[in-house]
Amino acid sequence: MGRKAAFRCASGPPRRVYRSSVALLSVLVLLLSGLVACGAQRGGVAAAPGEVVSVTPVLGSTTEQTADYLKEWAIQTPVRNGIDAYRVVYRTSAPDGADTTASGLVVLPRTEARRLPVVSYAHGTIVRKDEAPSADAETDRARTALFAAVGYAAVAPDYLGLGEGPGSHPYAHVPTEASASADLLRAARMVAAREGREFDGTLLVTGFSQGGQAAMALAERVATAPDLGFTLAGVAAVSGPYAVREVQTPAALDGRISPRAAVLYIAYWLTAMNRIYRLYDEPGEAFQPPYAERVEQLFDGRHDILSVSTGLPATPRELLTPRFQALALDPTGEALRAMTDSDGACDWTPRAPVRLYVSSDDRAVPAANAERCRAALGDRASVVDLGPVDHSATVRLALPGILAWFGELTPAP
Repeated sequence: MGRKAAFRCASGPPRRVYRSSVALLSVLVLLLSGLVACGAQRGGVAAAPGEVVSVTPVLGSTTEQTADYLKEWAIQTPVRNGIDAYRVVYRTSAPDGADTTASGLVVLPRTEARRLPVVSYAHGTIVRKDEAPSADAETDRARTALFAAVGYAAVAPDYLGLGEGPGSHPYAHVPTEASASADLLRAARMVAAREGREFDGTLLVTGFSQGGQAAMALAERVATAPDLGFTLAGVAAVSGPYAVREVQTPAALDGRISPRAAVLYIAYWLTAMNRIYRLYDEPGEAFQPPYAERVEQLFDGRHDILSVSTGLPATPRELLTPRFQALALDPTGEALRAMTDSDGACDWTPRAPVRLYVSSDDRAVPAANAERCRAALGDRASVVDLGPVDHSATVRLALPGILAWFGELTPAP
């Protein structure tokens, strides 16, 4: 079902036959962008956000194979066409603004349509690099593919430090969730051009859990940055932690979030934010023994969720020192700046409609996050209650409705 890599910096042009001037022009555009990206790697040309470093096909399937693939992952959706999916490595920015690379998934429909609207899907919390959509993890790849299976172009950022991205993942850091997602859109445009396709400029955005936050961050970036070349048509965010300071952190400490989930989120976020904001000099300032000795290693991108969870305590109060328990509820200095920087995903006024999907029984991301986000966004936003289900069930219940709603807003060609 896959194909050999079609473009990589060290390689020559893809060996394909281009039967039209449009396709030939498109590939020349991609090759030019590839040469610029390769020059950036060699120090010859300054890198620009979204420049393509490499493209690797990871999945190619007929209509029937696509239907079987989605059914295997319990995704119920009409399937109109086959798909081709690619792992794309591209240039983007690190938290300090330095040039870096990230990876993401781009999925194109096998249709006759040349101009395509785009759906961006943002994945939830993962701790291992190879759990990212462009890597070997199939759940989020399938969730992205469902949109391409009805005719949209679909993209899914891995975020920084996951998939093929170097370094560690800056977990739930809104500024880089936004930049990595926006720069993937730039790169995806070049990938589509290579295939003789183009994006029509219409963008629909969705995401789950951490990805709900990332989806809102991308939507704000697109709405306020016309140079990206996209018009935001709609946003559907599922169970996102939009209010880190006012909702998510207090809920992690007072029991509204299940203790095991709270410990994972707190440890992941603190170790990630420390690399950006220097919240502590030594892990023992923030974490109780014996966890201080191993907590940073647990989030090295190589441990799975079970290994991480078994290496941490059962409750947040066993994890955090008294000083950091107090700082979590009353942040000051760099801790306050870290929370503030990641609490801005809903601080804008959308022109496109926004739906925030929640469950009142969610014990990982309380529904109060969405209520605060809706109030900040204004009258273009609404909250959709999915009923009394757990966190993981919200995305399964929401996706069919999101696909149908997106079809009303911007039908696939």
